[in-house]
Amino acid sequence: MLLFLSQEPEARPGPPPPVAAAAAAAGLGPAPGMSVCGEAVGAGSLPSELVVHIFSFLAGPDRLRASAACSHWRECLFYPALWPRLRLSLRVSPAERPRLEFLMRKCGWFVRELRVQFAADNYPSGGGGAAAGEGAAAASDGEAPPLCPRWLDLLRTYLELVLCVLSSVRNNRNLQKLSLFGDISILQQHGSISNTYLGKVDPDGKKIKQIQQLFEEILGNSRQLKWLSCGFMLQIVTPTSLSSLSNPIANTMEHLSLLDNHIPGNTTLITAVELERFVNLRSLALDFCDFTAEMARVLADSNHVPLHRLSLLVHSVSIMHKSLDSMPEDENWKALTRNSTNLRVYIMAFDVKSDDMLRILKPSIPLERIHFDSYITCVSGAVVDLISRQYDKFLTHFILMNDVIDMSGFPDLSDNRNEDPLVLLAWRCTRLSLLAVHGYTVWAHNLIAIARLRGSDLKVLEVTEESIDFDQGELADQDVDPVHNLIEQVSLGLGRPWHAVMDIELLSVFTEPTRHFYREMQSFSEGI
Repeated sequence: MLLFLSQEPEARPGPPPPVAAAAAAAGLGPAPGMSVCGEAVGAGSLPSELVVHIFSFLAGPDRLRASAACSHWRECLFYPALWPRLRLSLRVSPAERPRLEFLMRKCGWFVRELRVQFAADNYPSGGGGAAAGEGAAAASDGEAPPLCPRWLDLLRTYLELVLCVLSSVRNNRNLQKLSLFGDISILQQHGSISNTYLGKVDPDGKKIKQIQQLFEEILGNSRQLKWLSCGFMLQIVTPTSLSSLSNPIANTMEHLSLLDNHIPGNTTLITAVELERFVNLRSLALDFCDFTAEMARVLADSNHVPLHRLSLLVHSVSIMHKSLDSMPEDENWKALTRNSTNLRVYIMAFDVKSDDMLRILKPSIPLERIHFDSYITCVSGAVVDLISRQYDKFLTHFILMNDVIDMSGFPDLSDNRNEDPLVLLAWRCTRLSLLAVHGYTVWAHNLIAIARLRGSDLKVLEVTEESIDFDQGELADQDVDPVHNLIEQVSLGLGRPWHAVMDIELLSVFTEPTRHFYREMQSFSEGI
């Protein structure tokens, strides 16, 4: 159920049509004008159990509208059985708080599955216009970027909303699934939010400490928690957070996701020793620099159930502060896959140098999905070629995004090569079902070759119009429109109509890479 908080219930004099239909389907409720023992019976006279049963046939929005029929129905709206799951997408806005407080006060104490995303759609575009440009200039001179008042207001509101959510579920012992995502990285254009920002919003650190304590209290009070996912939530998780989980809960946990590139220095959120308690873990998501060879050995132990999904975030900031020296070697991956024969890996790489990627990509990784997103450095053709050779039996998703500003044009992966690496990828990786490219030159004839090689098995082919280029021979032919011919040939190859992506803003994988990764990681882990 997806609940939209911005929609107010519409007052109606009687039950709306969906309620009447649901009541009829359930075989409940008297006909209009019907009387019992000489007394008129209306919707407000139905017993609470029947109203709740009627509500169970309705979608969330219809249920909210129906509750406006009368006070009795409104009292039945928040019966625990009606709201086992809450999935909220919150705008970081002060107007959101009273609605959130009301909903969490009603549902927070009994909800079994809670997913909250703090949306970034109302953040200042580009970091706040002129202020963003000044900030970039200051950063290039080695100075701290100037503080934008609107950024500070948003960060302050974000902390208040997080406190509201956590305080409402602190005593919920029925909670089985908790997923929190805070896409606030856009507030800081250079990797992470500095202490300067937090110092202005939370001078003595009380709110951050309160948030961390509430999170640990939720873990300590949990009795049924199976799924814990926390992504980019600005220091909500600390290295001591997981110690709040009791051994019985840690032993039965099935999914654990701890992603936060705002943690200071070389801090890790979980150690190999702590991971030993999670013997029933089937899905794990971590910063790549936190996933050590010792962790791989723990997961490969026969006492641990087979791991099915592993999502790893490789971030240039983490590599800068941490080291790749402790990462799993190829023998560690071989041991892990022997114990977990169905293991599949998803890697997201933010601005990682090609030399580092060549070190990271061990041959025995069962890599199913990889997503490159670059703002400073570009992926080399050697990396793409290595992926196509090593993971041809596993790879299904390949995303290549580049936003590096280069006046000379987009990088060409096929430079100084006999064959284009993307064409070789399509040829070798027979299970490839998704290919998305922006910011790299894709020659029209190579795009046609990719479509023909993979055909209808390539379910998604997204290439931005500005990334496509034509050779001189195609442009010189006056009898053929090169663009029309490209669309026609790619469509024939795929067996369905195809068009290039004309507006990059419509491609969420490019405009919101962090949120895209988190959303895909969730579905990747749930698809066991």
